[in-house]
Amino acid sequence: MQSISWAGLNNLALALSLSFIVFIFLLIRWFKTARALDRLALKKWRDLLVHNASLTRRIIKTALFLIGFCFLMLALLRPQWDKKDELVEQEGRDLLIAVDISRSMLAQDVKPNRLEFVKKKIKKLLCNLSCERVGLLLFSGETVLQCPLTTDYSAFFMFLDGLDVETISSGTTTIEGALSRAMAIFESMPTKKTKLICLFTDGEDFSTNLAGVKSKAEQQGLSVFTFGVGTSRGAPIPIVDHKGACVGFEKDDKGSIVMSKLNEEILKNLSEQTGGKYIRMVQSDDDIKQFISIVKSFEKDSLEGRSVSRFQEQYPYFIAVSFICFAVEWLL
Repeated sequence: MQSISWAGLNNLALALSLSFIVFIFLLIRWFKTARALDRLALKKWRDLLVHNASLTRRIIKTALFLIGFCFLMLALLRPQWDKKDELVEQEGRDLLIAVDISRSMLAQDVKPNRLEFVKKKIKKLLCNLSCERVGLLLFSGETVLQCPLTTDYSAFFMFLDGLDVETISSGTTTIEGALSRAMAIFESMPTKKTKLICLFTDGEDFSTNLAGVKSKAEQQGLSVFTFGVGTSRGAPIPIVDHKGACVGFEKDDKGSIVMSKLNEEILKNLSEQTGGKYIRMVQSDDDIKQFISIVKSFEKDSLEGRSVSRFQEQYPYFIAVSFICFAVEWLL
């Protein structure tokens, strides 16, 4: 026996309310009709003098109406059965999210620190996107593809949650490495119309050929969006042990504490040259909203179709039974 799934259970309250109202009206009509017939004719003459006066006919008509109404309400709840596999075609955009994991991302000029702040922002971003494939790149001195492009946000979040102080690289930041890896990924998909990358970084860059990589990104149609995290005033870079506890701060050759500051200029130039936009990260969601509104203007690509098991809609059968009952009731 096949199980029935009800896809419209959100309409249950409406169906129950309508059923109660109709039941009350039927009772009122039944008693009013009975009272009117008592006034018009004696019981033994009713069948001859008054059309539809037969008690049996009235019961049948009422039963047909109730059955028809019940099936109509059941149709409102969208009964489903007979599960089948369907290939669902999806459209969206490919978005690579690159996160700076250099030690400067442990600075606490935003709370609790720059890296944790970025992780929360990325989660908010993806919760407001739909039908977009996302991939996760980690970059500092080297770049690593942590999560390939996927529509499975839960898998993406698993990799994102895995970023902590243990992941932090001891090297310096080279943005050109992240861009080069992104271009290599998109080069394997030459038919893609939209190529997007978001760089979440404080902008402290030690690239040796960033200008050349920017030019190549522009030629390949890679739109680079940069999200600046941190403040212009900056904060010291903590040194943490394997438990994540701060045991001191980074110092320069003279023994002075190094202050890590947000370098907005390099991020602005990078985005402007590649058709993207620089966005300063803030405590509110204005930065996320701004980016989402821009992304929606980019053309969508066909993504991989996926097989989905779905119950088939069966409510037309219920509507058909309801229509037949109402028709017979009207003819009697």
